[in-house]
Amino acid sequence: MTNASDIKYVGVDDHSIDLFEGMYAVPNGMSYNSYVIMDEKIAIMDTVDVGFTAKWLHNIQNVLGNRKPDYLIVQHMEPDHSANIMNFIEKYPETILVASAKAFKMMKNYFGTEFEENRIVVADGDMLSLGQHKLFFATAPMVHWPEVIVTYDSTAKALFSADGFGKFGALDVEEDWTCEARRYYISIIGKFGAQVQRFLQKIVAWDIQMIYPLHGPVLSDNIAHYIGLYNTWSSYQPEEEGVVIAYASTYGNTKNAVILLQEKLKEKGCPNVVVYDLARCDMSEAVEDAFRYRKLVLASITYNADIFPCMREFINALKERNFSNRIVAFIENGSWAPIAATVMRENLEKSKGIIFTDTFVTILSVLNEKSMTQLELLAEELMRR
Repeated sequence: MTNASDIKYVGVDDHSIDLFEGMYAVPNGMSYNSYVIMDEKIAIMDTVDVGFTAKWLHNIQNVLGNRKPDYLIVQHMEPDHSANIMNFIEKYPETILVASAKAFKMMKNYFGTEFEENRIVVADGDMLSLGQHKLFFATAPMVHWPEVIVTYDSTAKALFSADGFGKFGALDVEEDWTCEARRYYISIIGKFGAQVQRFLQKIVAWDIQMIYPLHGPVLSDNIAHYIGLYNTWSSYQPEEEGVVIAYASTYGNTKNAVILLQEKLKEKGCPNVVVYDLARCDMSEAVEDAFRYRKLVLASITYNADIFPCMREFINALKERNFSNRIVAFIENGSWAPIAATVMRENLEKSKGIIFTDTFVTILSVLNEKSMTQLELLAEELMRR
C-alpha cells in the first residue's frame, strides 16, 4: 500500500537572500519546496528559484535514479516556484506539464510558450492518476496569485498547498512556526481573506493528514490547528487579547507617553502589551502583531500638518491588508496645532469593524497633568473594552 513515504523532498534552502520579494526581512533565509511523488507514474510538484537550478535538478536525479518523470505539476507561477520550468523541460522533454489555464497563459509571458503540445489543463474537481496515488485539483485564485491550484493526494491524505500554510525561514533553522507563518500570511496573502475563506471551504471535504507547502516545513500534527489559524487570519478576527502600541516620536516626548501607557496597562493586568517604534522596527513585524491582537494604539507627532511618514506607511500597510474588527485608540502630539489623531482616524474610518475609543490623548509638546490624566482614562477604557 502506498502512503506518504512515496513523497520525496527535493527542495532547497536559501541563506543568501536578505529580503523576500524585495521587502520582507528573512534573517533565517527561505525554503523553496519541491516534491516528487513516486508511483507507476511520477509527478514533480513545482520547481524552485532560479538561483538553485543545478541543486534542484541534482536532487531530483538522486530520487529518480534511472526513471524519468511523467508530470510536472505547476501550482503557482511566482518565479521562486516556476523559474525552472523551461530548464526542467529541456532536461526531461517528454514530461507533461499540469497547471491551470491561467498558469499556462503566464508561462507564455515568462517562457514564450504555453506548451500547447505537452500539457494538461486542470480545474476544480479534476483528477490525475499516478497509479495508486490519485491527485485531485482545486483552484485557489488569489492565494495569492490568480492562477494558483492546490493538489490533494487521496492516497497519502496529503494537501500540496502552494503558498498556503507557508512561512518565512529555511528548513535547516529551528524556530516557532506560528510567528513566521503569521508574518508570512499577513505580509503576502493578508489582503485576500475572502479568497482564503473560499479556499478553506473547498478543502474541508478532504481528509487532510499532512500539508506540503511551497515554503516552510511539512505539517503533520494537529492539522486542524493550522487550518483554524488560517480561518482566524483570513476572517480578520483577533487571535489573542492584547494591545499593540505603535508610535512615531522625534524628541522622545511621544515615546514617554507610550512607555507610561504601557506601564499603566501592565499594572491593570493587560495580558499582552507590545510596543513598536515605527521608525526603527521591522514594519512587517508591527503589522503582524496589529493583526494578532485585538486592540491597537497609534501614537504620532503632528508633522507637516499631517502625521509622521513612518506612521502613514504603517497605516497604509494595515489598510492594504484589510485591517478590520479591532479597537483603535490615538495619542497625538504637537507644539502648536496637534492634528495627528484626526488624520489617523480619517485614514482608518473606511476600514470595516473598527471601533474607536472614546478617549484619546493630546500632548502639547510634553506630558502635563491633563495629558497624563487622559492616559490614565485611556488605559482604563482599553481594559474595559
